[in-house]
Amino acid sequence: MPIDAEKLLKFPIPVVRQTLTRQQTAFYALSVGIGQDPLDKEQLAFVDYSGALKVMPSMALVLGQPGFWLGDPESGVDPTCVLHGEEQLTIHSPLPIEGDIIGSSKIVGLVDKGPGRGALLYTQKDVSDERSGRLLATTLRTTFIRKGGGFGGASGPVKESPAPPTGEPEFTVDLKTRPEQALYYRMNGDANPLHAAPAVAKAAGFERPILHGLCTSGVICHALIQSLVNYDAQRVNSLSMRFSAPTYPGETIRTEVWNDGSFQARVIERDVVVVSNGRVILTK
Repeated sequence: MPIDAEKLLKFPIPVVRQTLTRQQTAFYALSVGIGQDPLDKEQLAFVDYSGALKVMPSMALVLGQPGFWLGDPESGVDPTCVLHGEEQLTIHSPLPIEGDIIGSSKIVGLVDKGPGRGALLYTQKDVSDERSGRLLATTLRTTFIRKGGGFGGASGPVKESPAPPTGEPEFTVDLKTRPEQALYYRMNGDANPLHAAPAVAKAAGFERPILHGLCTSGVICHALIQSLVNYDAQRVNSLSMRFSAPTYPGETIRTEVWNDGSFQARVIERDVVVVSNGRVILTK
């Protein structure tokens, strides 16, 4: 059924104040698969919080995250119809290993695709250092709400995605996810039952719980920093991608990377492209 646009646009997305610890920074890296080779010193730098810890750029996606607020009945949205469509991340300042963080989220667009079709919800999150006020990162998210159209809203503007790559990729990186990875990842603050409850996943049309789109983003981020910058993670300036199909925990994600920063990702076991129109921008 159509969304209740009036309720949605008035919904008070909570401002999140988060005290980030070194352990949480390391746990995020573990939750996206870093450290599966415990002898790899490059990966250990992101998960050994007793040492000089590195930060995964994609951790900004979960910092100050307001959780699954669309699951609140007062949002005017059927939570079983919510799918992650696109994500864009821009890093403005080096991400901290620990400290007090503020995440402020807001709705920046709502598109009506028409009766019986979907709706597109655009949200922005700004992540700041609470003490200094310094802006750390901005995320822009597209959420697709199945069957949510027909509420009488505008049919645009629709956000444009980067053009898909052409030719053969310069790098191919295969990273295996774990069967329980979604259960770990949801501890970063996304408790959407679609990723944990078999009955909810089945009601939404999936054979079993799916991996979070942002967990897939983290796996891809790992592939990008491995192939393009030899784990010099601070060189990642921005990252954007479209989620074109779900990933199931336990599958292998193959990230195909081009020298211009274009990328896409497919699940090897089903030969299905799960992320398309990807683009990473690096600093020199």
